[in-house]
Amino acid sequence: MRRVKRSRALSWLCTLAAAAALVLVLFPVYAIIVGSFESTNTLFSGTFYWLPHAATLDNYSTVIHAQSANVVTSLVVGLGTALLALVVAVPAAYALSKYRLRVTVILVSSLLVAQIVPSIVLATSLFIVFHRINLVNSYPGLIIADGTYAVPFAILVLRAFLFSLPNELLYAARVDGATEWQTFRKIVIPLASPAVITVAVFAFLAGWGDFIFALTILNGSGIEPITLGIYTYLGNYSTDWGAVMAAGVFAMVPAAILLVVAQRYIASGLTAGSVKG
Repeated sequence: MRRVKRSRALSWLCTLAAAAALVLVLFPVYAIIVGSFESTNTLFSGTFYWLPHAATLDNYSTVIHAQSANVVTSLVVGLGTALLALVVAVPAAYALSKYRLRVTVILVSSLLVAQIVPSIVLATSLFIVFHRINLVNSYPGLIIADGTYAVPFAILVLRAFLFSLPNELLYAARVDGATEWQTFRKIVIPLASPAVITVAVFAFLAGWGDFIFALTILNGSGIEPITLGIYTYLGNYSTDWGAVMAAGVFAMVPAAILLVVAQRYIASGLTAGSVKG
């Protein structure tokens, strides 16, 4: 009886903790959505309104007119980052998971270290390098910069997933006459599709939501992602908070749609590698 009561208490505690976490995550999003329909004067009135007070669409009109090109830029950067991550990470993760290389430990450790280096440090270093090779103020430069975080993360996730694939399948394919490339293309990639989609989504989000690399590498050029577009509304002496809120909603919608569409692949791609490896 005591164990049952403890189990119920624990389940209720976990449920409350999950609900609290959900509120902490969603309340700022809800506040941004409400604020996007209010004027700056209303936002600074000192009163929080649970529903839009004196709702207006002026903020969205301003943002759509000014930020449409920036959304296209963010899409190009996000898709380019996802493509770069897949091209590099899929074969690299396959090699690190299925072949016994002497440098495996060093490479994996380096990838883990790369995840904890502050982005501003990488941005400063990349700016110096890109300036010398004429990649500043360019799409390739920004995509490569975003890839410095997306690619290591993609390799680590894919490597954990590929560990769970039985080697017997690969041996059977080779016995049937398949080449190494055919085995990789026709067996490994289809079986690893949940993990591939997962890393593609996270790599896209890394490029879509990047701010530090864009602020550093795009030095006053015509290329401007949506994150920098939001930053333009923040001035030293005045800030159009209504436009900031509307631009924030404008930036969240594509990412939210992508996550909803790919959520089942993300769940299986992140958890499958936890069983083995």
